[in-house]
Amino acid sequence: MTSKPSLTCESLLQEAARRIAGETPRLDAELLLSHVTRLGRTSFRAWPEQEISATHAARFEELVSKRVNGTPVAYLLGNQEFWSLPLHVSSSTLIPRPDTECLVEAALSLPLPVSARVLDLGTGTGAIALALASEHREWQVSACDCVPEAVELAQRNARELGLPVSVTQSSWFRGLSGGPFDLVVSNPPYIAAEDHHLEQGDVRFEPASALVSGADGLDDLRVIINESPDWLEAGGWLLVEHGFDQAAAVRALFEARGFVAVESRKDYGNQERMTLGQWPQGAALPDQETGDQDAQ
Repeated sequence: MTSKPSLTCESLLQEAARRIAGETPRLDAELLLSHVTRLGRTSFRAWPEQEISATHAARFEELVSKRVNGTPVAYLLGNQEFWSLPLHVSSSTLIPRPDTECLVEAALSLPLPVSARVLDLGTGTGAIALALASEHREWQVSACDCVPEAVELAQRNARELGLPVSVTQSSWFRGLSGGPFDLVVSNPPYIAAEDHHLEQGDVRFEPASALVSGADGLDDLRVIINESPDWLEAGGWLLVEHGFDQAAAVRALFEARGFVAVESRKDYGNQERMTLGQWPQGAALPDQETGDQDAQ
């Protein structure tokens, strides 16, 4: 009677990497096996012949099969790192992308007051707000999202990271109180409804409400740009992320609304993916009790 072949970490990883599509099949496999076994990825290289229990191997196979079918690794792990912060993620939120760290860098480069009041619109996991709060504990950072599950997730991330970020449910500015703010920052939906990228890669599994914004992808950006001045201090800033081919259109929206010092900045891929502008000094701040807050 022949014995079954041993289940070593290297044999499992090689087979999984062979089956997984995408740019990083080996990394995906290592992350999933580490999640199941609680072993560090470096141990797989140091001791490739270490055996994996049948229970762990079966659980690993479940996750690999889901990854083969396209489920993002972050959803399978339930977490994603952003700005060196470990964040819980779920299918109710967009997965934080490394390029969005450029938005955080841009925000940190602005000449804001020491105790700046900052608002993150459409926060999702809370990634942007939490990154900013981690860098400036003296800032008063708040965030909102229209999805209740996202609000709960961002609140959990803030609580577990020990960062004083207030998260509320609001569809853009509609349900907010407080302000005015020195900075409003947002990574809103900006993909056109018919964009073929929606049928590719990880975005197939992410919530459409966090991705799609009308026929040209600019519907939510129009709302944010149009209504932000009602919530900004004179001299305050608006900073938004957008698509790689939308910079000119977004700058035009900023300028038409009356923002100054409008500019677009590039992401790590050298694409213009964010635009910022300043609400002019001396501009009148509308009465927020009577101003139009019916966004979306």
